[in-house]
Amino acid sequence: MEQDLKLRQLEIGLSNPDTDIKDITTVFLALQKQNFVLTNSITNLLKKWPKPPVTVAQHIIGVDPSSHGILYVTKDSTST
Repeated sequence: MEQDLKLRQLEIGLSNPDTDIKDITTVFLALQKQNFVLTNSITNLLKKWPKPPVTVAQHIIGVDPSSHGILYVTKDSTST
């Protein structure tokens, strides 16, 4: 709700004919820089986030992965 109010205030301020384009440019560039910093921070955080160890169940070692979407036909089956 508060964010909607802030956005509406910005919209009114930007549509005001007395608003200087230099002020708009300054705010836009500052917001874009902040966006880059936040994006880089999140990217670095995700790269450094500890990953849980991968464990393999001993009873499935050596088994081929299943082939989803492949129809297997045996000699005894009839096609329709």
